Amino acid sequence: MLDLTPDRASLDPIEIASRDEISALQLERLKWSLRHAYENVAHTRAAFDAKGVHPDDLKSLADLAKFPFTTKLDLRDNYPFGLFAVPREQVVRVHASSGTTGKPTVVGYTSGDIDRWSDLVARSIRASGGRPGDIVHVSYGYGLFTGGLGAHYGAERLGCTTVPVSGGMTERQVSLINDFKPQVIMVTPSYMLSILDEFRRQGLDPRESSLAVGIFGAEPWTNSMRSEIEQAFDMHAVDIYGLSEIMGPGVANECVETKDGLHIWEDHFYPEIIDPVTGDVLPDGEIGELVFTTLTKEALPMVRYRTRDLTRLLPGTARSMRRMEKITGRSDDMIILRGVNVFPTQIEEQILKCAGLAPHFQIELSRRERLDEMTVNVESTDQAAGEEARAASARELAHHIKSVVGVTARINVCEPGRVARSEGKAKRVVDNRNKE
Repeated sequence: MLDLTPDRASLDPIEIASRDEISALQLERLKWSLRHAYENVAHTRAAFDAKGVHPDDLKSLADLAKFPFTTKLDLRDNYPFGLFAVPREQVVRVHASSGTTGKPTVVGYTSGDIDRWSDLVARSIRASGGRPGDIVHVSYGYGLFTGGLGAHYGAERLGCTTVPVSGGMTERQVSLINDFKPQVIMVTPSYMLSILDEFRRQGLDPRESSLAVGIFGAEPWTNSMRSEIEQAFDMHAVDIYGLSEIMGPGVANECVETKDGLHIWEDHFYPEIIDPVTGDVLPDGEIGELVFTTLTKEALPMVRYRTRDLTRLLPGTARSMRRMEKITGRSDDMIILRGVNVFPTQIEEQILKCAGLAPHFQIELSRRERLDEMTVNVESTDQAAGEEARAASARELAHHIKSVVGVTARINVCEPGRVARSEGKAKRVVDNRNKE
C-alpha cells in the first residue's frame, strides 16, 4: 500500500492546536449555539425552561451536562420543519431519513452550513489520504440520504475529480473503476464487499485496480473487515462517521497514518459519552452512548443529541482532537438473546475467522415456545460451497459464537450469492419475534 502520511504543515492549524485552544474555541461556540437554539426554536426553549436552565448558565464545558437531551423522537414530533432555527426561506437544502420506523427525520442546511459541511468532508478525505486532483468514485446513495451529496461536495471542495456513481448497478461500478482509474472510493463497507465479488466474477484482480483509499461509513464495521478489504485490494480502508441529525458524513474520520479511531472534528461538534440508562456523563475512556452538540450549525442546531451509537472517547494521536473508537454497535440495535447482549459486529468478527465463509450475512430472530432463537444466514466461499464443506463451516461458526459471544445460534450456510445484498446500509438483523 502507498504511504499517504500527510505533511503536518499542510493541515488546518486547528487540527494540531493545543487542547486549551480547542476547548476555548468550543466554549465560545457552544455559548453561541445554545443561545441560537434557545432564541429561535420553540421546542428547545420549552425544553430548557422545563429543565430550569438558560444559555447564560453555561460557564464551562462541564456545564453542558445541565441541559436536556435531544432525541430522534423530538425531530419526528416536530416534523417537518419545527426544529429549524432560521426562516424556512433561508434553508437551501433539506435531507431526510427513510422513515422506515416512523416519520422521516428532516434536517435542513443554510448556505453557510453547506459550506462548513463541504469543508469538513474535504478535511476528512484529506485525513484519509486523498489529495487535490485525485479521482473520487462516490458510491454512497444520492437523494434524501446525506451520504452521496455530502461526499460529493467534500470531494469537490478538496479539488478532486468527482464521479457521482451512487449505489447499484455493481457491474457498471467495476467498469467505471477500471476505466476512470479513481484513487479513492467512498462507499458503505458492505457494498464494497459486493464490488469485490463483482471484480472476482469478472475475473479481475482487485489488487491491480487503481484504488488506493477506501472511505467507508454509514454502518458499523470491524477491524477484521478492514483487513479483509485492505488485503483484497491492496488499499487503505479508513472509517468516516456522521449522521444526518448532526451534519451528515464528516463529523469524524480516521487518519490514514494511524487508523486508530476516528478523530472528531471538535471545532464544530462537542462530544459526550453518557450511560445509556441513567444519562450520566461518563469520563473519557469509558464505553457508553455517544452524544453530540453542534457548535456552528445555523439551520438545525442540535443540543445534546443522543446518537444511540456505542463507543468511547480517547486522546488525540495524529491530530489534537479527541478520537472515538470504531462504533461497536447501537444501543437500539443491540440484540438481547436469553439475557445476553449481542451486536451484529460480534457475529461478523466470528464469521471472518472461518476460512470457508464469505462476509455476507444476516441475523434472523424468532421465538419458539416462548424462547428466543437466533439464526445466522451466511454464505460459503466458492471454494467451500459443497454440502460437506458448508456443514463443517456451520459447525465451526456455531462453536466460535458460543465460545466467544456466549449464545447458541443456528447456522444456515448458503451457497454463494444467496444472502440479500444491500446497495446502501446493510440490514443485518431481521426480527420476527413479534410476528409469531
